Amino acid sequence: MRLFESSSIFFRVCLIVILIINITVFPQGLDAQQDDSELQVLFEQALSESKEGDFGSALTRWDQFLDIAPNDAAALSNRGNVRLALGDVDGAIADQSIAIGLDPLEIDPYLNRGIAEELLHLWDDAASDYLFILGQDPENSSALYNLANVLGSQGDWEKAQDLYKRASISRPGFAMARSSQALSAYQLGDFDNAESQLRNIIRRYPMMADARAALSALLWRSGSFGEAESHWAAVAGLDNRYRDREWLVEIRRWPSEPTADLMAFLDLRRR
Repeated sequence: MRLFESSSIFFRVCLIVILIINITVFPQGLDAQQDDSELQVLFEQALSESKEGDFGSALTRWDQFLDIAPNDAAALSNRGNVRLALGDVDGAIADQSIAIGLDPLEIDPYLNRGIAEELLHLWDDAASDYLFILGQDPENSSALYNLANVLGSQGDWEKAQDLYKRASISRPGFAMARSSQALSAYQLGDFDNAESQLRNIIRRYPMMADARAALSALLWRSGSFGEAESHWAAVAGLDNRYRDREWLVEIRRWPSEPTADLMAFLDLRRR
């Protein structure tokens, strides 16, 4: 088992969202012996605990369910998500792979496996899973966004920027995709465009720490230290993780230029 360290809380919070989005509500393919109310109750209890973030109990429930119905693809994929939330990345990938083998046209296990593969920096494997989804659903916003993250991690910010844009168009209100699109423009030296995008995001989502932190960095770079300070004050009250370079690069995966600028701005503030 590979365990998350400083990033564990962040990933557990994120996995609650993943579970809610990607969970399958009813068990698939139960035979006559298994298709009883007790098994249905067990499945629903596991779902409820997964959604509530009670991952330890949820894992126990999924194990119990799969002891009875070992070929249920939905349960395997859901258990994989729970394993990922608990830090068992290899176990998560194994569960999603078995689920894919049982139901190769269901896209959720590909998305879930890709997320786990990214944590191990298996960029090509993750990209392959996201591309499979996009082959079935070209405007799948989650696959577009995650593929953009993979390309950005490999340094291809031009392609990443285009995919972030497609993700934000596909899912109106996908604020993180819009913020990542602006950060890509920032990385590519298109500072006016990045600033315009970030200001538009903040007007619509004034509590979004990511966009405010990026704008703080960009304003510091342009010499507007006072306004950078005002946006940072909001970030500090919303999300302290943006002070942490390791989190910013390894977990949030900001590009190198805005990361360097934000750290320089924070270093100056500390003097």
